[in-house]
Amino acid sequence: MSRLWVKTSNWLAKEKGASMVEYALLVVLIAIVAILAIRLAGNQVSEAFSEIGSGLE
Repeated sequence: MSRLWVKTSNWLAKEKGASMVEYALLVVLIAIVAILAIRLAGNQVSEAFSEIGSGLE
């Protein structure tokens, strides 16, 4: 059991693990920004189509 603990703590202490966490955080941040941008643009596009549709009537 102690060997598993030592291997796990050594694996977590490596720089490779730290950079993987940093990349994961960057991916999450980019995904959040992309989702917010799509939602904002989606609302604006919907409003524009509504105005065009009401103008055609």
